[in-house]
Amino acid sequence: MQQLIELLKDGKSRTLEMLAEELNVSTDQVTRDIEFLERMGVIRRTGYEEAQGHDCSTCGGCADGQKCKSCAPAGGFKNMGHMWEVISK
Repeated sequence: MQQLIELLKDGKSRTLEMLAEELNVSTDQVTRDIEFLERMGVIRRTGYEEAQGHDCSTCGGCADGQKCKSCAPAGGFKNMGHMWEVISK
């Protein structure tokens, strides 16, 4: 799990498949490790808005789960990986 934490520290967006490949484990194992680390308060998932410093709740352009142009990247989110941040304790 320490290798996973080190990968997540760089702030890059990755799919679960990418993480599994980099760690040479299954996606199921990555999912279990991430869920465990989240429950333990070591990491937390961050969304695109949080990562970019945009608060969707106040922009007024987002509704019904749809992101406004200031939130969504060109082409949408379909090819983006996930991001987690390591919480310093």
